[in-house]
Amino acid sequence: QVQLVESGGGSVQPGGSLRLSCAASGSIFGIRTMGWYRQGPGKQRELVASIDGGGTVYADSVKGRFTISRDNAENTVYLQMNSLKPEDTAVYYCNARAFTMIYWGKGTLVTVSS
Repeated sequence: QVQLVESGGGSVQPGGSLRLSCAASGSIFGIRTMGWYRQGPGKQRELVASIDGGGTVYADSVKGRFTISRDNAENTVYLQMNSLKPEDTAVYYCNARAFTMIYWGKGTLVTVSS
């Protein structure tokens, strides 16, 4: 089992920045891909960004504004979010894939509003 705990959400004005963190614990040796998904009000959950040995993937809507990074020594993945827009408002979920298993955090709320 893998446990994922997100932190760093909050409220910010448009144009502001936030950094989300996700700490993994438990059976982490099998984790290959980590990423962030989000679910906005009335919307389906969508991929924001992911990172593995092959590189990074970003949703078109966040390219150039968000950056995903990973600290393997700390078993933590980060999402730096800049130039935030109201449409970025969502619950952000950390995701980890290990072999055939998929794990989710409980989510952290990001609200972008003036």
